[in-house]
Amino acid sequence: MDKKSVVVIVGPTGIGKTSVTLSLAEKYNSPIISADSRQVYREIKIGTAAPTIEEMERVPHYLVGTKSIFDYYSAYEFEQDALKTVSKLFENNDLLFMTGGSMLYVDAFCNGIDALPTVDKELRDEVAREYEENGLEYIQQKLKLLDPEYYKQVDLKNHKRIIYAIEICLMTGTPYSQLRTNPKAVRPFNIIKVGLNMDRQKLYDRINQRVEIMFEQGLLEEATEMYKHRELNSLNTVGYKEIFAHFDGEYDLERAKELIKRNSRHYAKKQLSWFNRDKSISWYHPLDVDKIKEFIDSTL
Repeated sequence: MDKKSVVVIVGPTGIGKTSVTLSLAEKYNSPIISADSRQVYREIKIGTAAPTIEEMERVPHYLVGTKSIFDYYSAYEFEQDALKTVSKLFENNDLLFMTGGSMLYVDAFCNGIDALPTVDKELRDEVAREYEENGLEYIQQKLKLLDPEYYKQVDLKNHKRIIYAIEICLMTGTPYSQLRTNPKAVRPFNIIKVGLNMDRQKLYDRINQRVEIMFEQGLLEEATEMYKHRELNSLNTVGYKEIFAHFDGEYDLERAKELIKRNSRHYAKKQLSWFNRDKSISWYHPLDVDKIKEFIDSTL
């Protein structure tokens, strides 16, 4: 092997990334680094489908359960943590595996991300309050004033991205669009990208079944424990949001379960749309582990 390499395995939620990556990592005797923006939180193992104790005993995992739901964590922090982890692991390994469906985390690791400042809590609360009191159209217009260039690019229905851009504009006094100009990072190692996909209806069936399994494993009880912290950004994710709304009396538990399935399917579609734009990804069915190994061997 001429150069150290990281195999990055991506794909939609529910596709079986954990199982495939475990099989490959065992074949190569390589550790696994998680690129999942929610599995990093130690308190929410069930709803994030975090690797089990048994799976982590089979293969060493990194960046799983390393943060608390109370910690601020972003794609930039992940990039720094992942690069440090990779550098350390390369001391004893030529090949590493990374897997996860968090698009921004994967992109940050592969291509780099701008070192944007951490927004202080007071400012974050203030912008959030403006959104709650005045609605989406208000913050859209605020962004248009602060950063007309980013206003043209952003999904105007995505209030999270609008709010974040406003926070950065106010924090730095500089338009967010001007701070997102760093060139693509050049990594001192090979990155081999493998995507997993299957027939859409079969994927949706898997997602539906996984939600059922999560409830059997105790998702409702886990969400009950987290309910008192429901305002945290770390819990603003599919699975917990729907159950919290159930606790708030918006609908019954069966409806919450159906919404989790629906929203998970929507997220999977979004993930596939994102990853399909990356022409450097080689796609395989999750059952084709041997073919994926052949591809990796041919690339090393």
